[in-house]
Amino acid sequence: MPYSPIILQSPLFAGISKEDIDSMLSCLSARNRQFQKGEIIFPEGQPVSSIGLLTSGAVHIMKEDYWGRSTLMGQISPGECFGEAYACAPGLIFPFTAVAMADSSVLFLDINRVMTVCSSACQFHSHLIRNLLSVLAESNLRLAKKIESTSPRTIREKLLSYLSVQARQLEKTTFQIPFTRQQLADYLCIDRSAMTVELYKLQKEGVISFEKNKFTLL
Repeated sequence: MPYSPIILQSPLFAGISKEDIDSMLSCLSARNRQFQKGEIIFPEGQPVSSIGLLTSGAVHIMKEDYWGRSTLMGQISPGECFGEAYACAPGLIFPFTAVAMADSSVLFLDINRVMTVCSSACQFHSHLIRNLLSVLAESNLRLAKKIESTSPRTIREKLLSYLSVQARQLEKTTFQIPFTRQQLADYLCIDRSAMTVELYKLQKEGVISFEKNKFTLL
């Protein structure tokens, strides 16, 4: 099937062979859907009953306030899951909007089938549940990193905190961030123009150098 290579790289199916995955997908009532750029995948305020596994494209998790101002909460890349925490909590509404930022393909897995060992007792179902716990833990860590980057008060401190987190995570002093300039501003909850001014100040002071979304910590 066309999305098997991506699934094999997904933490949700880590340690499970392609052959076993193929048989499990039917057990999990897996269904694949295509979304056009800009199309909403999970709307805000609705319950979620399936885990979304992105197999191609890009998805942003957005939060919009009463006045229509949007905050970028996170970016989902192929092989990563989204909506899993809210799917695992029946009746809990999804407080964000998951939107396709490019033409995307999403594999949906019925959370009830994931959490309940099937009648045929497929060998790797318990392994899948353990993987899901790891995915949930990773989601919490991503949220913690966002909080770490957005909690400083000034734009300068937010930028340096975010870039420091990226450098530590990638173990590199030169790296690319997954955001455009506007997306980075949305992620850090700051004004893009003011952020750009601060970036050039930091570069002039010899703290960082950058070109588009490639940064070097000096």
